[in-house]
Amino acid sequence: MPKSLQEAGTSAFTASAHDAELLEPTAAAVRAAGSALIERYGDVVRYETREELMRALAANDDVALGILRPRLTELRPDARWVEDELKGGALPPGEWWVVDPAEGNVNHLHALPDWAVTATLVRDNQPVLTAVHLPLTGETYTALAGRGAHLDGRPLRVAPTTDLGLSIVATSQARPDEEVVRRVGSSITAMLFDALVVRTSVPATLHLLNLAAGRIDAFWQFAGARADLLPGALLVAEAGGRVSDAEGRHWTPQSESFLAAAPGVHAEAVATLSR
Repeated sequence: MPKSLQEAGTSAFTASAHDAELLEPTAAAVRAAGSALIERYGDVVRYETREELMRALAANDDVALGILRPRLTELRPDARWVEDELKGGALPPGEWWVVDPAEGNVNHLHALPDWAVTATLVRDNQPVLTAVHLPLTGETYTALAGRGAHLDGRPLRVAPTTDLGLSIVATSQARPDEEVVRRVGSSITAMLFDALVVRTSVPATLHLLNLAAGRIDAFWQFAGARADLLPGALLVAEAGGRVSDAEGRHWTPQSESFLAAAPGVHAEAVATLSR
């Protein structure tokens, strides 16, 4: 992410007219994949082993990818594909599709409503466009670099909140190791003292959608995969929010922490997370 993403609450560059033409077909692709996942959504299934659960997660991914991959490849034939949505770090130069075919997959399997389908086009580690579809509500969130963020065509804007003590904040988990677990616990404790309400759940993208829409005021996470954070980072930035790491520094997919917030509470959130 460019430095200006965190400083100005917008992307460092403006997507081209050709990029803009890709946004609606990308949104159509995630909607189609979401429709396929709805057909698999319903009663809770109890799995006896972790292996059974992992196979069920993979089956959902495969169904959605079977729709997403050919459609997105047709849109940008030369763009490479991120095969593992759980990986983090910088991508090699060029264009990439960063896709989470079932964001919040474990929620889907447990008949919880918090899941989505996401697709983000990344060029030289800059998110160019993103589309996130929530199949159960029918909502589609989109953002185009330098051209704003929208919910079903309506512009999004982060909240005007200026007091962390009046803020709803949120965090998520990203397969943390022991050190990260302890850091997460400490950060939640600090936020419980300083913020109005703390929400903790997966997936990260849904919290970031709520931030971009002005429903909550800040979101933070330690570690995290590209597919967890890039869609929401672009949405928040294009909705006027600030994106940094937890210490307020320039954020990239290689950063060890992530913070997105309404501009009026970003500095307070950094101070809380830095204690």
